[in-house]
Amino acid sequence: MQPGITVRQLTKDFGGLRAVDDLSFSVGSGEVVGFLGPNGAGKSTTMKMITGYLEPTSGEVEVCGMALSQQPLAIKAAIGYLPEGAPLYGDMTPRRFLDFIASVRGLEPAERHRRIDAVVDRMALRGVLDQAIDTLSKGFKRRVGLAQAILHDPPVLILDEPTDGLDPNQKHEVRELIRDIAADKAIIISTHILEEVEAICSRAVIIAGGRLLADGRPAE
Repeated sequence: MQPGITVRQLTKDFGGLRAVDDLSFSVGSGEVVGFLGPNGAGKSTTMKMITGYLEPTSGEVEVCGMALSQQPLAIKAAIGYLPEGAPLYGDMTPRRFLDFIASVRGLEPAERHRRIDAVVDRMALRGVLDQAIDTLSKGFKRRVGLAQAILHDPPVLILDEPTDGLDPNQKHEVRELIRDIAADKAIIISTHILEEVEAICSRAVIIAGGRLLADGRPAE
C-alpha cells in the first residue's frame, strides 16, 4: 500500500506550549483513518501542519512521496482540505465560490464545469446554488465546504469534523460519499463521534496532549 501521508516526529510549539509532541504515523492510499482525541489534543494543529498551513517546529511531513519542506506547492495541490468550521466567503453563492476554487486550483474551463457539476450533484447543492452562502443552514455550508475539498479530485483528503452540523440523513450521505471515494485516496477524518469511526474508518489514531496513544483498527 502506497503511503499517501507520512508524519515523522512532528512537533509544534507555541511559545512555552507544546501542542504536538514527537508524533509519527502514516496513512496509505485506500485507507480512511479516524483521528481522535479530546479537545486540545493537537488534532487540528497536526492537520494544519500536514496541509502546510502551519510550519512544524521540528519533524517532517511527506504527502504522495513528496517532502513538505521541499515541495510545499505540489503537496497543497495534492490535498483536499475541509478545515474546522469550513470558512467560506459568505457573500458568494455556492456556484461562484466553487468556480473561484476551481480557478485557484488551475482547472481548465471545460474540466472546471465538469468537476463543479459532479460535486454539486454529489453534495445535493442544486437547490441552493444561487443563494448567498451566509443565508444557508449549517448543514448546507458544510456540504459546500466538502464540495470544495473534493473539487479537484485530490489523492489525499483531510477532513476536520466533516459531519459537524449535519442532520442524521445528511451524516449518512456524507459517510456514504467518503466510502465511495476512499478506494484510491488517503483520508484523515478528525471526529469526536465514535459511531463515525466504526462506520467509515479502517484505522483509528488516538492522541492526547499532542502525543500518540494508540494506532489500530477500530475494533482494537
